Amino acid sequence: MLFMGDSITDFWRNAEGAYAGKAVLDKYFGQWKVANFGIAGDTTQGVLYRLQNGEGQGFKPRAVMLMIGTNNTMRNTAAEIAEGIGAVVLQLQKSFPEARILLLGVFPRSRPGDPVRDTIKEINQIISRLDDGRRVFYMDIGEKFLDAQGNIPNDVMSDLLHPSAKGYEIWAEAVIEPIKALMAGRNPPGR
Repeated sequence: MLFMGDSITDFWRNAEGAYAGKAVLDKYFGQWKVANFGIAGDTTQGVLYRLQNGEGQGFKPRAVMLMIGTNNTMRNTAAEIAEGIGAVVLQLQKSFPEARILLLGVFPRSRPGDPVRDTIKEINQIISRLDDGRRVFYMDIGEKFLDAQGNIPNDVMSDLLHPSAKGYEIWAEAVIEPIKALMAGRNPPGR
């Protein structure tokens, strides 16, 4: 299994600290070999460049979990970011033709009312159309990180961006059944 993304994905490997995902990774995904290609600060352009230049060569993942785009929100439009995510998905399909892709919507960040929330909503509306029901499966789990007022609780993402251990637990709980299905060569539940 391959994880692709930015710091939010990268920090699945952190064993300690405010953004420690390793214990959760081991608990939920320890039954599989997981290659984490998340890099802090990465953008859609960076992931695409890495894939086009051989990253992952020799890997034959059954499934890829992709969550990318938040670092583009300060300099690109929602349409540009969605186009970049689409290009990454196409390259993943080319680089890993046997893999099925779990494409996650960009996670919420910041506070309600911040324009970045609207940008993320627009990105996710566009990229949801990449779900083809065969090789690419879109899932938006962003609401699971929010309280009833739309705020991100401090114990879920203390900086309103990066998940804590509790945030990683929320993420893992949301995706484990779809991941199990993809790893077994089946469509996620409800498909």
